[in-house]
Amino acid sequence: MESRLYSIEETATFIKQGYLLALAADESALSQLPKGNWIGGTIPYFMDIEKGLFSQDKVFVNILSEQITDFNIKVYDDTNIKNITKDAYQNGYTILILPPFQKVQRVYALKSLEFENIYNNPIIGWIAGKDLDSKAIPKVYNGQNSEMYENKAVAVHIELPKDKFAQIDIINIFEKDIEGPEIIFLNSGIDVHNCLINGKNENLATYIKQNNIDIRLPLMSSYKGIDVNVSIKDIDYDFNIVSFYAPVFQGRNYHFSKHIDDYAKRFEIQTNKMNGYADVSFNCIHNYMYGELENKNINNITGPFTFGEIAYHLLNQTLVTLKILDKKNDEK
Repeated sequence: MESRLYSIEETATFIKQGYLLALAADESALSQLPKGNWIGGTIPYFMDIEKGLFSQDKVFVNILSEQITDFNIKVYDDTNIKNITKDAYQNGYTILILPPFQKVQRVYALKSLEFENIYNNPIIGWIAGKDLDSKAIPKVYNGQNSEMYENKAVAVHIELPKDKFAQIDIINIFEKDIEGPEIIFLNSGIDVHNCLINGKNENLATYIKQNNIDIRLPLMSSYKGIDVNVSIKDIDYDFNIVSFYAPVFQGRNYHFSKHIDDYAKRFEIQTNKMNGYADVSFNCIHNYMYGELENKNINNITGPFTFGEIAYHLLNQTLVTLKILDKKNDEK
């Protein structure tokens, strides 16, 4: 069955049939679903088969049952999220849903680089969200007991057959503007006052205002050879604080990205390189907003638009995908 939007009634039928599911929907939809083998998070923005759209009465369904041998659903808080790698299967992957702006999310964002064996098995996931025009609190769900959390994370650990493996890909449509200012942060964190800008200690909020920098553009830094984005959440000019959706790290070099004229076209170019549909995909709400992707299509991609993406670590303004692939004969 396809990963796409289904009605609440169709989703409930899948649950009753015993499928293992990863779900995304508005709280009003998720709260109507029966107990079963599923995890979920709130969000009402989606890329469906035909187009991007906003919906509060549909559920995005990833059916995970087709290529697994076992699974285990776990709930984590800030004290035990580090155990996520220990709870994983030897051959498999993990889907993790985190609540935004909560301690468990901050611990994962800042400390996942230090988790033991973090790269042994793929961890993919997303940050729950809400209607951007509402005051709702994003939530995550453990479908096995119908419990809903505002400040805990939920994960499903999946074991794959010996002849299969999971592979994560990160699609980043941005390019680092190396001719722009070089930014080095004095401390790791999500809220920033001063930093080194071209070697000079300056307040980042003041610099952005004085230089009229487009804050829709993410900061970018290279982690293990991969360019990773960090999006600006907001700027408090009264206290000169810049807040990010993901952490920046002390001592690393950051640059703003280059301007993009056509988001949708850039996604089309990048996703055309993919070989068929991904099994699981999560895209950023900023891409939906800034790229004006409502009623537009992204080739080979379906999934929720989220408040942050997880590909081992917390990312922003990226598209992360996971595919289940066959191992070569000599790897079995």
